[in-house]
Amino acid sequence: MKISYNWLKQFIKIDWKSDETAALLTDLGLEVEIVEKYQSVKGGLEGIVVGHVLTSIPHPDADRLKITTVDLGDGIPVQIVCGAANVAAGQKVPVATLGTVLYDKEGTAFTIKKGKIRGQESHGMICAEDELGLGQSHDGIMILDNALLPGTKAATVFKIENDEVFEIGLTPNRADAMSHLGTARDLRAGLIQSGVNVELITPSVSNFRVDKRTLKIDINVKDIKLAPRYCGVTISGITVKPSPEWLQNRLKAIGINPKNNIVDVTNYVLHDLGQPLHAFDASKINGKIIVQTLPAGTKFITLDDVERTLHEEDLMICDEKGPLCIAGVFGGKNSGVSETTNSIFLESAYFNPVSIRKTAKRHQLNTDASFRFERGIDPTITEYALKRAALLIQEVAGGEITSDVINVYQKKIEDFPVFLNFNKVAKIIGQELPKDIIKKILASLEIKINSVSDAGLGLTIPAYRVDVQREIDVIEEILRVYGYNNISFSKKLNATVSNSPRNEDYKVQNSIATQLNSQGFNEMMANSLTTASYIQLSDFLKEEHNVTMLNPLSADLATMRQSLLFSGLEAISYNINRRNADLKLFEFGKSYHNFETGYEEQKHLTLFQTGNKNQESWASVQKPSDFFLFKGFVDGILLRLGIQKTQSKPVTTDVFSEGIALALGDDVLVEFGVVKKVILKHFGIKQEVFFADFNWALILKVMSSKIKFTEIPKYPEVRRDLALLIDQSTTYDSIYTIARQTEKSLLKSIQLFDVYEGANLPEGKKSYALSFIIQDNSKTLEDVQIDKIMNKLQMNFEKELGATLR
Repeated sequence: MKISYNWLKQFIKIDWKSDETAALLTDLGLEVEIVEKYQSVKGGLEGIVVGHVLTSIPHPDADRLKITTVDLGDGIPVQIVCGAANVAAGQKVPVATLGTVLYDKEGTAFTIKKGKIRGQESHGMICAEDELGLGQSHDGIMILDNALLPGTKAATVFKIENDEVFEIGLTPNRADAMSHLGTARDLRAGLIQSGVNVELITPSVSNFRVDKRTLKIDINVKDIKLAPRYCGVTISGITVKPSPEWLQNRLKAIGINPKNNIVDVTNYVLHDLGQPLHAFDASKINGKIIVQTLPAGTKFITLDDVERTLHEEDLMICDEKGPLCIAGVFGGKNSGVSETTNSIFLESAYFNPVSIRKTAKRHQLNTDASFRFERGIDPTITEYALKRAALLIQEVAGGEITSDVINVYQKKIEDFPVFLNFNKVAKIIGQELPKDIIKKILASLEIKINSVSDAGLGLTIPAYRVDVQREIDVIEEILRVYGYNNISFSKKLNATVSNSPRNEDYKVQNSIATQLNSQGFNEMMANSLTTASYIQLSDFLKEEHNVTMLNPLSADLATMRQSLLFSGLEAISYNINRRNADLKLFEFGKSYHNFETGYEEQKHLTLFQTGNKNQESWASVQKPSDFFLFKGFVDGILLRLGIQKTQSKPVTTDVFSEGIALALGDDVLVEFGVVKKVILKHFGIKQEVFFADFNWALILKVMSSKIKFTEIPKYPEVRRDLALLIDQSTTYDSIYTIARQTEKSLLKSIQLFDVYEGANLPEGKKSYALSFIIQDNSKTLEDVQIDKIMNKLQMNFEKELGATLR
């Protein structure tokens, strides 16, 4: 939210520097993120002065140029070469002196320097209005009032406004501060607490009066719950034209582009008082105004020329022929103010915040009006803001008030009663505040004190403070105005040390994260919100299991993720597109599901690897990552957690083109493999990606927290190799399983070190070269024992797999 300091000073007369005011607002909870300078003309016409053209003669070497001498008020005429056809002696003109910074149409700065133009020196620049930012014309130089004295600063001639704008990071609960009036109220409370007594000045509407009663438009509010208060008045004989400079400057300072005087006034009052308004072209209203909902499916074209399909709960402003406006959200195309409008119906209302928010989100419309209505505005200023706007419209557009103010307010929105206990205040704050200070703070916040006792205060909270309805809310108000920094704290520090189990989740995560970091992995954290369309990439994921947001930020963030795969692929795609293609990533995260049994969260650890194994270097040859390298990372995690004797199983999900699962009994610990190309194509990834998905809850359940130490064997190990000719359908895993079953005690490891498929092999065959490490921890092995083990292995390979030695 942007707040103009000049505008703010209309409510509070204060001479503080902007940084001091910003600091106080931040202490009050209205955090000022930045203070920006605003000038109605960029550069503020600094260095521009009034010049008196003394002479003007043609340039000897250029037909379109003239050589002028100009008096700049210091008694020393300067020579300026000018290309404008209308320059002549005797004129008063704006001159950019040497060193002046001007801005072109794109906002790029350039400095006026001494130079030569076709051989003639030029000591400045006589300016056109577009060169100064005062208009669009470039037909010639500006001719100023001849009564002006040479040397007069142009900033005083054109009344340049200099302002400072506070960018406030407004929290959603502070609906009361969404205007200059609301900010001024808070600032006044802070100033009073700081010992500066100031008065809050609100605009007067005492001059409001009905000129004629010639254009009455009746109002029928059919749904009082959705529109508790609705006011309207007509103004006739107006002239739609550009707004005066003061009004345009106010809006420009806070980032709003002026449109015309009628729309500008409604925007001004919106940011002035926090009350949204809407102006209808009265000639386009048929009969009376009807505030109601319409049947679902009704079509309506809004101001942005988009046809929208209405919901049966959307509150609409209608006439007797149909809808005119989406109440509190967006105007209609066929009822707005245009250049030909000469009479308007001006609306000021209080709409149900929940209804407005649902409508705005349903149609994906976020306007300044809906932003305020959906958070709750002040229901007491509805008529006051209407009169304020009507008077401003008369001031800038002329016209007459041609109807009484119609105020439909059947059930008054009451203030909130709250009892404040003094002991509770001291307990929450941690310090006993003087009762007089508490009363002073409450009074500065316009909170009425109805009763006083030794125990506490009976209070009435203004209706516009929708965030203050409980005792604890009042204590928070007292504390923020008193100042968090003014609360003393004890020098005594109390702390407790608790014993936690070794296998606590965060400890295990840190251990595995450290291991993966040392292996070159980077940890990532992806958004749990994702797009619902990702479930179409896997038959394993079901649409009915989606956990959808009731109030999504966008369609791409409307669903909780059922799998961590797709958010990881988004990260990989993002990096590859930025020439970072060699990636190793891991993430601890959750997936979310809406099963028949209820909502369920599942904890995961996922690994991703893609690209080359190592970085490009003269000392090593780049090789792409492969399945077995990735399997080593997966096995290393299980080994680190003391999980052994796992069994291989087929994967249950369909995201892998090839992959395996490791399980303990019927419980699958991890599934990993190569991601299908059709899924990678969806993310624009053209290189192979390896993915592993650990069931983290199960991992924590079965992991061993005991540390086992094994003595380093004293006796040597023996290596024997076999080259087996096997069927192409035979997997390494089947060979590994047979070998382990054949020799359980002395066979320490099995490694596949060569695979050959090609010439000189029978059709349908491949060659695996394997090494077997045999070792006895209690003695040195003899050849007889070794040969016996190898013969047994060979025999079982031949029997189970039909393998033969090459």
